[in-house]
Amino acid sequence: MYDIMAPRNNPQAVGPFCQIRDKEGELYENGKEGDGVDRRTRRTRTAIFAAFEELLMEKRYEQITVQDIIDRADIGRSTFYAHFETRDALLRAVCRELFEHIFSPHLPAESSHDFSAGEGTLDRMLTHILYHLRDDRRRYARIFACESAELFWSYFREQLTALLQQCDVTRAAVERGVPADFYCDFYGGAFIEAVKWWFRNDLSAPPEKLAFYFEAVTSR
Repeated sequence: MYDIMAPRNNPQAVGPFCQIRDKEGELYENGKEGDGVDRRTRRTRTAIFAAFEELLMEKRYEQITVQDIIDRADIGRSTFYAHFETRDALLRAVCRELFEHIFSPHLPAESSHDFSAGEGTLDRMLTHILYHLRDDRRRYARIFACESAELFWSYFREQLTALLQQCDVTRAAVERGVPADFYCDFYGGAFIEAVKWWFRNDLSAPPEKLAFYFEAVTSR
């Protein structure tokens, strides 16, 4: 069990991601990180993130120490603790940076895709997620291939569950007598398996094609 914060868009989520905060959490959550944090701080955080992700490629999360991280990032212990109270706080911040933006129910126009016009239907939102995964494929591929990948898949699942709840897609299932949590677990688990298949196949299918495959299977 790891002390990672529940998704912001679903603070009641139950799972391994419990409430804790890193030193800059309030700035981040209020959307003020760019205003309140100087370039040196951002560079330091980037170095810490990069060091942590490199270490995840070499050993399991449980085996990584704060000393390992500060040695790899070439920073002092006090510098690390100025940013993160614990190693779990760092893990939570990395998960947040990796996933929270891709699960937004709002779909702005972006360089690789534009779903801003029209209704934000679930299939469009899932395709939007797939585009983000593809756009930063090298980073996500490394994270999903590391020995502690289950930590990141768990956060991915909780963010997806929160999105499903926001889209209110469970209503039809509940009206048919299917518990909402069962639907979210089944649908979310199936989508994660689809994403895993996609990465195993080097993302050879375009995002729209994978979304079509997923819809074809889950709609039957």
